[in-house]
Amino acid sequence: MQLNQASTEFLEGYFSTHERRRKTKSAYRSDLAQFQEFAGKDIGIQSLSSSVIECWAGDLRQKGYSPASIRRKIVTLRVFCSYWVRKGALPESPFWRVKLCFGRIEQLPRTLTEEEIRSILAQARKNWSDVKIDQPGAGTMPNQPVRSSSQEYRAFRNLAMVDLLFATGMRVGEASTLDVSDFFVREAFLRIQGKGGRDRLAFIVDEQTVQTQRGYLETRLQIETQSQAIFLNASGERLSTQGIANIIAQLSQGAGVKRHVTPHMLRHTVATLLLRNGVDIRVVQEFLGHTSIITTQRYTHITKEHLIGELRKSHPSLKFRTAPC
Repeated sequence: MQLNQASTEFLEGYFSTHERRRKTKSAYRSDLAQFQEFAGKDIGIQSLSSSVIECWAGDLRQKGYSPASIRRKIVTLRVFCSYWVRKGALPESPFWRVKLCFGRIEQLPRTLTEEEIRSILAQARKNWSDVKIDQPGAGTMPNQPVRSSSQEYRAFRNLAMVDLLFATGMRVGEASTLDVSDFFVREAFLRIQGKGGRDRLAFIVDEQTVQTQRGYLETRLQIETQSQAIFLNASGERLSTQGIANIIAQLSQGAGVKRHVTPHMLRHTVATLLLRNGVDIRVVQEFLGHTSIITTQRYTHITKEHLIGELRKSHPSLKFRTAPC
């Protein structure tokens, strides 16, 4: 069987029996297409060898891919080979002979300062205040037909979105896939379709955020659209992850934040602040939807650096220093 055909059948068969998000399938398709381009789509899968895999990994490194990206692509190929071993098309996986070193993969999360996150939230609220005409109630828009392309709706959407991202720490992909039915208004929580098909609940504990989200949902329900998404673009369709990223970047620029800000930095920031404020790491793990606490422990490095910095400024022993003998 040729690699091209095997890839097509793998994507159809594997994802029909494994519950995965569309984004995961898209990533697998992209990785396999990239491998086909390197190895040749007409090569038979029986010809896959450890040397071909190792050469591909070397080619990826030469092209400047990060260790984490290379590892993800190699994992895709490993799953692909294991699938065809189970189907009997391969006598064994070529990976048992593969030896790869990805280098240092761990990367500390990039976070915002408290001043930066306050400025971004304040900018979103200011933009909304600037376009309001007649506000009949807290956090709601005028009682008139609402269009997803209107400046008023988009300003309100941006405020609700950035406020929700910081309040819940959800991933940008999770925010994009939120449907209206995922928001339980009375109880003030959302059902999040998490990574790897693992759903979880996100609770909103700040009353101002609760009012903002309820007001926004009321406005959103006035828009006539076939989409079930909570956050809509100007065309009335689901707002994409790239659209959310662009909005965060624009708000950050308007707030005077000098560096490029991504949606994931909001997630990193709230996680770091929770740990810094003494929240148990197991609670933060559940809050973020991490399957392993090892992933959550990355944030402890940042809080540790903050702790050491504060101690160096304020520890009482600094006042008791004596001249060296």
